[in-house]
Amino acid sequence: TGVVRLDTKTTVWIDLENIPYEYLPRIKWLPDSKQLAVQTMNRLQTIVDLFIADIKTGKASYLLSETDKGWVNIHDDLHFLDNGKTFLWRSERDGYAHLYLFDMKGNLIRQVTNGDWALKPSGGIAGLDQAVSFVDENSGIVYFTGLKKASTERHLYRVGLDGKNTKRISGMAGSHAVYFSPNGDYYVDSHSAIDRPPSLTVHQTNGENTKTIKATSYKTSNQFGLPGWELFTIQARDGFEMPAAMLKPRFFDPTKQYPAITYVYGGPSAPTVVNAWPGRSPRGYFHQLLADNGAIIFMVDNRSAAGKSKIDANTILNQLYGPIELNDLMDGIGWLKEQAFVDSKNLGIWGWSGGGTMTLQSMTSTKEFSAGAAVAPVTDWHYYDTIYTERYMKEPHDNSSGYEITSHVNRAANLSGRLLLVHGTYDDNVHPQNSWAFSDKLIEAGITFDTSIYPMRKHDIGDDAAQLHIYKSMYEFWQRQLGLGD
Repeated sequence: TGVVRLDTKTTVWIDLENIPYEYLPRIKWLPDSKQLAVQTMNRLQTIVDLFIADIKTGKASYLLSETDKGWVNIHDDLHFLDNGKTFLWRSERDGYAHLYLFDMKGNLIRQVTNGDWALKPSGGIAGLDQAVSFVDENSGIVYFTGLKKASTERHLYRVGLDGKNTKRISGMAGSHAVYFSPNGDYYVDSHSAIDRPPSLTVHQTNGENTKTIKATSYKTSNQFGLPGWELFTIQARDGFEMPAAMLKPRFFDPTKQYPAITYVYGGPSAPTVVNAWPGRSPRGYFHQLLADNGAIIFMVDNRSAAGKSKIDANTILNQLYGPIELNDLMDGIGWLKEQAFVDSKNLGIWGWSGGGTMTLQSMTSTKEFSAGAAVAPVTDWHYYDTIYTERYMKEPHDNSSGYEITSHVNRAANLSGRLLLVHGTYDDNVHPQNSWAFSDKLIEAGITFDTSIYPMRKHDIGDDAAQLHIYKSMYEFWQRQLGLGD
């Protein structure tokens, strides 16, 4: 790591005291622009060390270490206060993401937020994981977004730097993406809920509305008569409350039975069940189309995906997209099958990326599903990128059994139900070899399946023609397999 002066073109290299590391996850300027904060991380991603470096001499001073038996989540909530004496740091050391105040020698002064809930980013710059929206040093107040009200909602809160007087500022239920002005005089709130389309408003820091930029409009939902989603929870076998959601057909008749399609993702701290307007992506309207043609759409978040705590996330250590996530999903499916209006013999499942992975996990480990669509799935963790895979699975030579039990390629011959396998040939995230390997094992086992290949498309298969084609293909697949529209 080095600093180059643009005027003299000289480089000062940062001396990190010979501490070994694999990654440099974050580098940040301090307010005086004379020092850098440098974070290093070991290959197993269980230790993050924080240093302060002088840009003139390159000498670095150690501040603190963040450790976790599973992995340390990298974030952007490192905030050096202008007083030059303290800084805020987000940590999951007590099992939940909270703020801590330290002095400039790395000594803990106090925990600023606490409780069985977590800070959670709700908006801001793409690619940043930042839950602190603004720090008002003059008033000694920190503004942040979190899950204190509910794990399915995103709200703006304030708390004193002394850790007192935590208060929710955003009022309406749902999800609030918050963007503060540079001086903290006001913030912009992009708000929606599962039953309320997005609005954009400007607020004073006490939450009072000062201007509406874009009011909520129900024009589209009213025009097409879109039925509303239901939010609820389902208990897993050990009592864990899993967030769940359901979309019923427009002319739902509780005396009839309907096929049900489960949409999954399942990745660590990446929930699909959120109290936010579902029409923000094509998938939201696609689900409305399926429901309009006679399908019940169902979602349930396993404990590691729900994002409630690091304690829950760590349950999948060494077995990512393995039996822990599957058990939770099957508990959700068990509840679904008990509903009198669900045709329990006519169930489908689909997902994209990690959701495609979870689809294959479900279809090769259970016989619950008549059909499934897996888009761009990881089929074996040996094929995925090192930094993501090793965060959860660690190195293959130290966790050979974990790689073995989570390989869907190894279980391809056990596939139950009709599969639609989809991949883009230029996917540089989940490489096409994942689908090739799985397909090859299906061929060896004599199992026929449907496939859609998108030439020169990457992971999102995102151009207009491909998007129209992929959703049309999936709709026709569900028509054939579950009898939609009959």
